[in-house]
Amino acid sequence: MLVSRSFLEHHRLQREEEILGLTDFDVAPRHMASGYVDDDARLLSGESPFIERIELWFDKQGMPDWFFVSKQPLKDARGHICGTAGVVRRAAEHERQLPIIQSIAKAVEIIRRGYAGSIVLRELARECGLSTRHFQRRFQNAFGFSPREFLMKTRVIAAMKLLEETNLTAAEIASRCGFVDASSFAEQFGQRVGQSPSVYRQTRKRV
Repeated sequence: MLVSRSFLEHHRLQREEEILGLTDFDVAPRHMASGYVDDDARLLSGESPFIERIELWFDKQGMPDWFFVSKQPLKDARGHICGTAGVVRRAAEHERQLPIIQSIAKAVEIIRRGYAGSIVLRELARECGLSTRHFQRRFQNAFGFSPREFLMKTRVIAAMKLLEETNLTAAEIASRCGFVDASSFAEQFGQRVGQSPSVYRQTRKRV
């Protein structure tokens, strides 16, 4: 098992040995870990020769941004699949110009920068010059989930960062991240992370 220095730093680990025995669910939110496990199963079974998809996470400036996840199977000397290898990298500028991304890029940017406020689906569609139905279909095809789910994931990830780095209350975080109230925040957070905000803070807090 090998990992990069950036992986260790992201998960606040000192040595590669510290990841031995851990699963994806120990180091990533549930909605992301489930995807990793499904990817590995497809690769190990030979169902897919490689996997590349886009994920949302925070960049170094603390803004939600798109990253490419590329994975492929590892083979032994006899050609048998014996493991997987993966690379995570920030989407390059030319990749952001791909038609499928550009068709909804404005909506993505509006959500990324305005997730804490009120965002209306039909207004996002209008900004992209599309009907609401066509916009939803384009978004689903590009990222594998709906605009609403993208908005919720963005808000949850923003909340994760605040839970880790501040002493703000659940109500304060809910307000800053665009949730209706603390109850809605807890519900949406639990569905996507697999833990309550308070439990997540206990296990990940940095200050």
